[in-house]
Amino acid sequence: MSEFRPPVADLTFALEHVVGYDQIAQLPGFEHADHDTVVEILSEAGGFMAEVVAPTNRAGDLEGSRLNADGTVTTPTGFKEAYAAFVEAGWGSVPLPEEFGGGGFPRTIGLALQELEMEANMAFALAPLLTQGAIEALLGYGTDEQKQQWLPKMVSGEWAGTMNLTEPHAGSDVGALTTKAVKRADGTYGITGQKIFITFGDHDLSEQIVHLVLARTPDAPAGTKGISIFIVPKFLVNDDGSLGERNGVHTVGVEHKMGIHGSPTCVLSYEDATGYLVGDENIGMRIMFVMMNSARLSVGTQGLAVAERAYQQSLDYAKERVQGRAIGATESSPIIDFPDVRRMLMTQKAYIAALRRMMLLNAVNVDISTHHPDAATRARADEIVGLLTPICKSFGTDLGNELTSLALQIHGGMGFIEETGVAQHYRDVRIAAIYEGTNGIQAADLIGRKLPVRDGASALEFIASMRELDGELAAAGEEFASIRTQLTAQLDTLEQTTMWMLRTGPTDPNSALSGSSPYLRIWGLVVGGWLMAKSALGARGLDADGIAEAQLPLARFYAEQLLPQAAGLVGAVTAGSHDLFALDADTLADRAPSRARV
Repeated sequence: MSEFRPPVADLTFALEHVVGYDQIAQLPGFEHADHDTVVEILSEAGGFMAEVVAPTNRAGDLEGSRLNADGTVTTPTGFKEAYAAFVEAGWGSVPLPEEFGGGGFPRTIGLALQELEMEANMAFALAPLLTQGAIEALLGYGTDEQKQQWLPKMVSGEWAGTMNLTEPHAGSDVGALTTKAVKRADGTYGITGQKIFITFGDHDLSEQIVHLVLARTPDAPAGTKGISIFIVPKFLVNDDGSLGERNGVHTVGVEHKMGIHGSPTCVLSYEDATGYLVGDENIGMRIMFVMMNSARLSVGTQGLAVAERAYQQSLDYAKERVQGRAIGATESSPIIDFPDVRRMLMTQKAYIAALRRMMLLNAVNVDISTHHPDAATRARADEIVGLLTPICKSFGTDLGNELTSLALQIHGGMGFIEETGVAQHYRDVRIAAIYEGTNGIQAADLIGRKLPVRDGASALEFIASMRELDGELAAAGEEFASIRTQLTAQLDTLEQTTMWMLRTGPTDPNSALSGSSPYLRIWGLVVGGWLMAKSALGARGLDADGIAEAQLPLARFYAEQLLPQAAGLVGAVTAGSHDLFALDADTLADRAPSRARV
């Protein structure tokens, strides 16, 4: 396996020249987060992740986390030590409020740090990621007393956090959950039920785990309207802040998974465990979406991060693997000299660059939506976040699958052999397209909730804003001609399919849903092409270095060889639902329809 090289140079280039980070550093409360400071932080973090976290990645895959006979969970070799160093260095607290011991940096910088951490070891990175989601929920809805009791040690990383949503019978249908919450005389609640797929539901990294658990009170309305959310700690906390007796939550299983073996995915049993209501009863879904929307952007970044790690390994292999002779060579050649290998490497690199810029753009708008002094500007940024989040999550994780597969292909037969380590990336990233609402759910969210905002005006305004780059591309000269041509053509494709969705959705929602996933893919391709064009324009006039020099060829490759896929998806977007439902279940299975017995 190759050494991890943190992509700090491209991160900082994208922040400065593509996504407009300079406007974030000027917002109230972020004056300390100037570009030079951010470059220093990301450089230090990259070094830490490469030296301390990345070496745990292989052991995490080979050993996995395990459930012991006494009900405790042990993480793989090196995880505990790496996490202690992570907490001591304060990396998890950088984007969190200073009031509770955080660094007070923008969400944008927090996301960049998450990318570096997930590139080093995705399984390890899930622990602080889930803690941050729980923190954000408590920041938004916790009482002052709850914030003071729980947040300081969660922000520092001394205590971890989780999200407890899924139940065996419910899956993504959260409204079907049956975990009970019965109010006691002292105002606490007794929580009883079982939760599955709980990431870092138990572990040995921190002394305390703060579970945020969805449950239903006895008289609650049916479905999602009757869900509440509760703090249920692993250990009860004494009045002096010390840890008390074990709460009624126990680990009954650790899942055997395809990938991310180092992350303990737990089955948790709650047996009249003490819980503390967050917010009011029956608003649990509203609070859950605070955690989930934040996590969706982070999960999209997982696709990017693991693709980056796999790309680095496949690049190193392509430079070292000598096999056959390239055209014009007089001796055996490294496989990087063959056109098809170059195509795969360029596809990885171009998509990764586009994804990085897309994730950062989303995070920039998150910061504007929460910190800009102008209400209208905040509102518009919030609309953009709503539009981009399902795109980032789905496009990022779909490409994570595709690009790690390309990395394996570059390795040839050796990629299918576990010892090379490249298969781990392919296995690890596969869960990301399922996490936090499957990608089909993201596509449904895009057309069902985000596209109708202001009767479609929000999305159309964003498309119009991407068209504003045309004049700059026209003035940039012949080198940019193909980028301009393709971006214009595929913006037309995006607008055409958007108008179809806006016409069709209200009258034939099944047809709109049938085309929702390819429609989301068009959005991802076009936003990626637009950002790559901005990247190439931003590199003009800069001192020649590896990053600046790469931007124009990468943008041109994306425009000419990747972006045109958008036009080929129009038929899938607009075909409707008829043929999807033309075959019943028996016919799909090539069986004759079952006949009723007399």
